[in-house]
Amino acid sequence: MKNRIRILATSDVHGTIYPYRYSDGHLMDYGLSKLNTLIQSLRDENTLLLDNGDTLEGSPLSFFHYQVEPDEVAPITKVMNEMEYDYVNVGNHDFNYGEAQLFKHLNALHAPCITANVIYNDAPLGATYVIREIAGKKLALFGITTTCTKDQEKKENIEHFIFEDAFEVAKRTVSHLKLMEKPDYIICLYHGGFERDLLEGYQTEPFTGENEGYRILQELPGIDVLITGHQHKSLCGELFSTVYTQTASKGAELACIDIYTDTNVIEPVVLKVDVESDLEIEDLIQDTEKKCQTWLDQPLGSTAIDLTIQNEMEARLHKSQVVTFLNRVQQAHTGAMLSATALFHGATGFNKTITMRDLVSTYVFPNTLTVKEINGKLLREYLEKCAAYWSIHNNHICVSPSFESPVPLHFNYDMVDGIDYTIKVSNQIGKRIVELKYLGNDVQDSDRFTIAVNSYRASGGGNFEMMRNCPTVKEYPTDIVELIADYILECKTIDFEAVNNITVIQ
Repeated sequence: MKNRIRILATSDVHGTIYPYRYSDGHLMDYGLSKLNTLIQSLRDENTLLLDNGDTLEGSPLSFFHYQVEPDEVAPITKVMNEMEYDYVNVGNHDFNYGEAQLFKHLNALHAPCITANVIYNDAPLGATYVIREIAGKKLALFGITTTCTKDQEKKENIEHFIFEDAFEVAKRTVSHLKLMEKPDYIICLYHGGFERDLLEGYQTEPFTGENEGYRILQELPGIDVLITGHQHKSLCGELFSTVYTQTASKGAELACIDIYTDTNVIEPVVLKVDVESDLEIEDLIQDTEKKCQTWLDQPLGSTAIDLTIQNEMEARLHKSQVVTFLNRVQQAHTGAMLSATALFHGATGFNKTITMRDLVSTYVFPNTLTVKEINGKLLREYLEKCAAYWSIHNNHICVSPSFESPVPLHFNYDMVDGIDYTIKVSNQIGKRIVELKYLGNDVQDSDRFTIAVNSYRASGGGNFEMMRNCPTVKEYPTDIVELIADYILECKTIDFEAVNNITVIQ
């Protein structure tokens, strides 16, 4: 259309190409094969296609690629080239597989990276900004990613990177653009979300710098469109004279922003990908997908006890033995006195014959292990933060609304083995751990323990600052899924007495 500029944006695709769950093959409305069908129906000569990061990690296909074929160009890279993206930003999870794999993706990708606040060997990872002339108008585009990547990612994966403050870089860039370039429209790709409610402005999370979208909208006039991500929410609107969008994860949605150049009206919409798949996209990487499916169905061993997950709520409320098993693996590998893990959203557990499909459908993040030294006081503080996960509604224990909305945070409810403890949900937050014992004795503030946690939690991820501040005893570079697979291969049959060490009461 002559008087319309169209911006199409994806975010937080997390390696998802095919529209089905790998755990059971159930068809879903997500993935790049469906996204491309929608994109091609909307695209014209005045359209830009952008991606806002968190592309490389998150699907079993991605996990297979980086475990088995890391020297090849990633399937997601091949597909994005076929889709002809114009520009990309990077997200915090794009660093999960290390510097070499990130650059393999970016160097093979036809679309330039425009991330401005990430510095690699003294130079910005992407252009400070880019200028495009479309429909007779001058567009300025720049990208920033959440500053908290520096705290949440494994140090070896970001050894040569510096993450500048995202807000300050945005402020500097907007000021320069308005003074020197004088574009008609400024578009910001921000791999981060919102720290306040968009309707009423109240604080929705601690101000850590992880999400600063509200502050950007409020304090940086001049940005016409703010494309956000990271939180996986479906958002669309206008605030402080800036249009904003955010899309759900795994390619389930597409942001479409129309700029009408004759009236300067900007209309955003978030579209569901309830369309047919683009079979040419699927065929492009079919050989890799077939190898992945074969790999996923390789039997590793068996279990003599029930390790399936039928109900996630019950599996957390009455600690599933899957959690016990995961903690046993972590303790066996590290020798730590205690071990903690969460039950991730959508976890399926393990069938009687355990396959790699079970593993990657249950432990979905590419975490590694860290052993921390923790005293009794901080252990109690840690458990109290976990205990905030629960609430009471209509005289029944339920998940606290803050852990389900605006984005699910089930991965922030850790369950600890090696101790026995009771959570009383009716007590005020911070005073819910009413019993805490180690080897039958009450834990004292001065007691010292070693505890195995994943790398995300060890870095303070989820605002667990007490864990970040605990001394690090040892870090293990091997992916936790690999450790689980090796453990099963060695044991052949998983069999242990059930451990019911966590009691949750009203």
